[in-house]
Amino acid sequence: MSRSRRTILTAGAALAVVMAGASGPGGAQASHSPGSGGPPQTVVDLEGPRGVDALGHGRTLVTEADGTFSMVVERRGEEPYTAELGRLRTDFAPAVAFGRGGTVYLLTGSAAPPEQAAMDKLSGEEPQRVPSAGATLFRWRLGWARPRPVADIGAYQQTDPDPADLEDAPEESNPFGLAALRSGAVLVADAAGNDLLRVRRNGEVETVARLLPRTVEVPAGLPDVPPEEGGPLPPAGTPLPSEGVATSVTVGPDGAWYVGELRGFPATPGTSQVWRVEPGSTDATCDPSHPRRGACTRFADGLTSVVDLGASRRHLYAAELSEQSWLQVELGVPGAEVGAVTRWDRRGAPAGELAPGELVLPGGVDADHGVYVTGPVFGPGALLRFG
Repeated sequence: MSRSRRTILTAGAALAVVMAGASGPGGAQASHSPGSGGPPQTVVDLEGPRGVDALGHGRTLVTEADGTFSMVVERRGEEPYTAELGRLRTDFAPAVAFGRGGTVYLLTGSAAPPEQAAMDKLSGEEPQRVPSAGATLFRWRLGWARPRPVADIGAYQQTDPDPADLEDAPEESNPFGLAALRSGAVLVADAAGNDLLRVRRNGEVETVARLLPRTVEVPAGLPDVPPEEGGPLPPAGTPLPSEGVATSVTVGPDGAWYVGELRGFPATPGTSQVWRVEPGSTDATCDPSHPRRGACTRFADGLTSVVDLGASRRHLYAAELSEQSWLQVELGVPGAEVGAVTRWDRRGAPAGELAPGELVLPGGVDADHGVYVTGPVFGPGALLRFG
């Protein structure tokens, strides 16, 4: 990795500054509309980066493919440096969020990334399990030798099966998205459970909202897939029910909870949604057939393969792994590696795209006096800053 290696004392100093002056959980402090235009600046190089939480004052939490979580510190007139805080035993970058009292929350999944897990199902292969305590929410504080488990998300999902599951695995769990609340609770988006969960400070877990399937049409232009790999695929235009894969969650400019979805097979472009959930909800239903009804309503539509959400005071930002869809990435369609970060105003209207056509497989996005994006999520990547 091309980055500075610092001692835990340096990391502690950086984190102490953040605890004294950075924004708390539940929303950014940005007073303008960051990322309104211009090319991105590479802050630091990272390996397989995904998780990102912009804390303000030039400090940003990031995670990498080997489970490392670090504080990136930007200093005026000097080169940024990376202070490694710790590491989890995983081979895919965990989600990360800075919470109440200076707590760093980390979230590991139980299998591959959601798009790879979906391909495993298509081909009939078993998902590759993470060689650690998967499907778990962890927390870490300054002075701790290692992260400590808070809640076993996988165990909870065994007791709370998905009633709208389409894959014959209603108890499956692959927690993927994370947001810390001012109350000390944490929101978790489970990509296999297709739901949003809340983990209270004592580790108790409850279901906030369930994302129901949506009927979509098989897109045109997919390559032939041989039978031994799960083919042939259905003809273009074939209507199929498709799961709402909950990959991401953030607290929006209005204080509501926002959930982004990847879209299950056949991953039709333009069919991913962002849902707005009333804070404090339990057992809400996010229903594409009735998108304006109840405690979960549709905020935005027309996205593709959303993998992360972030917010400033005026806008919501959505990181899309691929503008052509995760399925086309997995099938090797040329150009499918080009992703996007789109901006949406408070009413759910599109408000522009950052660096159109330039972002490759973005994994994370957050905003605080600038928009920060991580990617590519596989292989050598970087933390980028807009604005």
